[in-house]
Amino acid sequence: MSLISQQIKSYMDNSSWIRKMFENGIELKAQHGAENVFDFSLGNPDIPPPAKVGETLKSIANELHKPFALGYMPNAGYPETRKALAGYLSREQGMEIGVEHVLVTCGAAGAINAFFRAVLESGDEVICPAPYFVEYGFYAGNFGGKLCPVKSKPLTFELDLAAIEAAFTERTRVVLINSPNNPTGKIYSRKELEALAALVKRYSERYGKPIFLVSDEPYRFLNYDNSELPSVFSLYEYSIVVGSFSKSLALAGARVGYFTVNPAMTGGDELVNAVIMTNRILGFVNAPALAQRILNETINESVDLDIYRSRRQAMAEVLDAAGIEYLMPRGAFYFFPKSPVEDEMKFIDLLMDENILVVPGRGFGYPGYFRLAFCVDEATIRRSKSGFINAMKKLH
Repeated sequence: MSLISQQIKSYMDNSSWIRKMFENGIELKAQHGAENVFDFSLGNPDIPPPAKVGETLKSIANELHKPFALGYMPNAGYPETRKALAGYLSREQGMEIGVEHVLVTCGAAGAINAFFRAVLESGDEVICPAPYFVEYGFYAGNFGGKLCPVKSKPLTFELDLAAIEAAFTERTRVVLINSPNNPTGKIYSRKELEALAALVKRYSERYGKPIFLVSDEPYRFLNYDNSELPSVFSLYEYSIVVGSFSKSLALAGARVGYFTVNPAMTGGDELVNAVIMTNRILGFVNAPALAQRILNETINESVDLDIYRSRRQAMAEVLDAAGIEYLMPRGAFYFFPKSPVEDEMKFIDLLMDENILVVPGRGFGYPGYFRLAFCVDEATIRRSKSGFINAMKKLH
């Protein structure tokens, strides 16, 4: 007799490769010492938050004697936080976004879950390019939806628009993209996004219902080469942007993010109200009060992008020295190199022998590759070089 549902049991049996490798790292560090293990498995920002975050926390602490200092607020968030978000997103997205178009959520994950709860019926489908953030499948499945990954083009990770078009059915409800992308660092070009938006519009009209185009953008600020990051709002009416400040402010554990609808969306007010309700009934209730108050004062702050830029260069030099093929990431803090052997697990085992931890591409729906998170100290990245070289030598 099982105490848990079959769905959750299957999730547990096929749990995240990221977490599995992270747990392997704990064992290796216990055996060899943390300084001798090169853990590139988890995208957990290590850079301290901007100084203003600490200053704001001290200021908040001095006000905790006041009634309701950290009490409930409207489910959509503090009015002043929504106002700050509306201004921030107006600048970022290049158009006027009103307070009524924005709500504060428990990270980008909370935003996606609340949105899926509001729009998915059982059996509805969510198309997304692969490789993709593995939790997307769980988020859709939470509400009876089905994730339909479509493989992007090898090594370049450009959208395979013909394959995406073939994935549309009458049950398609959402197309979900992530740019800059986890795990590839890919930033989708305007040309790709315009073609994708045209597809979504065409099939919305064919099936007589809006198909939503959702852009998940927690890595938007990690844009190393000042690449154009077109707003989906300018491309398609039924578009949505979600994101968080987990990376830009190094506040991953604070769980503060946002959901915003295209101001031009017909019926957008009803959708926002629906997501406010699902944000409540899913048990999020509201984004953490403390995180919202921090955000009010720090929304325009950011960790130093040059630190990540330097780490990206160091990781590229390590991979070059080892002779490993990769696409230089334009954004985020991941590399997604091609495995030198078809079964990436064989190479990952060789890397583990060198105390190097990475995540297999199959964990992101794209076997034959592996992910490296370079949100670790640059010295650690550079010291891993001999291990990568040794693992490659063992293949020959």
